[in-house]
Amino acid sequence: MTEEIDIAAPDDEVRGTAPLRVAVPLALVAGGAWALAAPPRGWWPLLSLGVAAWTIALYGRGLRARVLLGTASGVACFGPGLWWLNGFAVPGYVGIALLETGMLAAAAALVPAARTGRWAGGWWAAPLVLALLDAAQTRFPFGGFPLPALVLSQAGGPFALAAPLGGSLLVTAAAAAAGVAVAAVVVLRARARLIVVAGITAALAVVLGTGAAITTTSAGTLDAAVVQGGGPRGLRAVFTDPQATTDRQFAAAQRITGRPDLVLFPENVVTVTGPVAGTAADARTAALARTLGAPVVVGVVEAEGSGFRNAAVLWGPDGRRLDRYEKQHRVPFGEYIPARALLERVTDLTALVPRDAIVGQGPALLRSPAGPLGVVISYEVLFADRVRDAVTSGGRILLVPTNAASYTTEEVPAIELAAARLRAREFGRTVLQAAPTGYSAVVLPDGTVVDRSGLGTPSLLRAQVPLRTGLTPYAATGDTPVLVLTGLVLLAVGAMARVRRRPGEGA
Repeated sequence: MTEEIDIAAPDDEVRGTAPLRVAVPLALVAGGAWALAAPPRGWWPLLSLGVAAWTIALYGRGLRARVLLGTASGVACFGPGLWWLNGFAVPGYVGIALLETGMLAAAAALVPAARTGRWAGGWWAAPLVLALLDAAQTRFPFGGFPLPALVLSQAGGPFALAAPLGGSLLVTAAAAAAGVAVAAVVVLRARARLIVVAGITAALAVVLGTGAAITTTSAGTLDAAVVQGGGPRGLRAVFTDPQATTDRQFAAAQRITGRPDLVLFPENVVTVTGPVAGTAADARTAALARTLGAPVVVGVVEAEGSGFRNAAVLWGPDGRRLDRYEKQHRVPFGEYIPARALLERVTDLTALVPRDAIVGQGPALLRSPAGPLGVVISYEVLFADRVRDAVTSGGRILLVPTNAASYTTEEVPAIELAAARLRAREFGRTVLQAAPTGYSAVVLPDGTVVDRSGLGTPSLLRAQVPLRTGLTPYAATGDTPVLVLTGLVLLAVGAMARVRRRPGEGA
């Protein structure tokens, strides 16, 4: 093993770069740990432990070796981690797994190649590039594909305390920083180890302590009923009977007693041609609202020309339609086909999505007798900017009507629930999630799940939940401060790496 010494540190403070025959298995272990950490398991410590292995593998490496090791981690992480996509479309699984692997390899390339002593290299860069990876996944491709984001493993862990301060990016960076501290214990000696570990520990204490102290303002409580109709899973919408879905949903709603303040139905449980107004479904929902004396929010699909509208529609206690929100962040290859005209010539995928969803407009808010209700539909809960729109528009609670019935396994429902828990923490709001076949859930502002349905079974969740007003620091600023700080620190670390790099260093 060749000793790689940082010229800015005493000789006894570093140990050296591991040979590739050790680094490659470490990179594979890192990726495997991240795959195991992901929902539905949610084994949050594995993210930090994987980062520790990843940091040791990248330690002191040149660009080509970092790309190789990042690729190895990506194969081990996204190969098994995205396997559930096989049931949706095999080419899609292969394409997304390759893309995500390439993005992780690019992240590894951004870790400077400096010989890592007290200050340089991966000690400060690794957590930041992994946060940037999460940011990239929420924006690319096709407006973002964040389902494999590393942060989703942290919904039930202590690093989620950072969420109201800096959102999911800061949560990822905090969890990764803990892993880097573990790597420093392995790689560094004496004073350098003390400096790095103490610095990371102090930073984590400040970030997590500050995040834990952030609260929003109580605005009363809400008696909510979340309705899940149940039914078969693993069927695409084009192969299901829409009326059967509607009937199961209304049958489950018959179990509601008393007069709740709000009733939430899932996404896609009513399907009509043209506007819902004046249809049998309109009359049926209005009758339910009048019987319960409560506002009812229902997921409605309205066919319109060659497209369709995916809406959450609010009926008031008197049976009148009061408001609606139409989904704005659509699912690529699920609710619309990018480059449809081209793909229609080379694949039958378009037969599974015969119509493209029409992009909604306006704030993510429903104005109801129970107060302003923030709302995002299904896939949108994975995107903090959509929830931020709901909260900054005045939402005192967040409604998430969703539908993951197309998937046989539990990965996607569990991913959506993990995202709902992170959004609850980031914005200090209760989240009510309703799905026709699961998971429906009630999530408190601190991310605690107080009730959750099973998969495929009819369920009725009833809970008295807190309403909140006010904005967390993250709700007020979004990702910008973390992204700017990350960029500045990476530039500084890169400059330090160039200064400290020894002539003739290799991979």
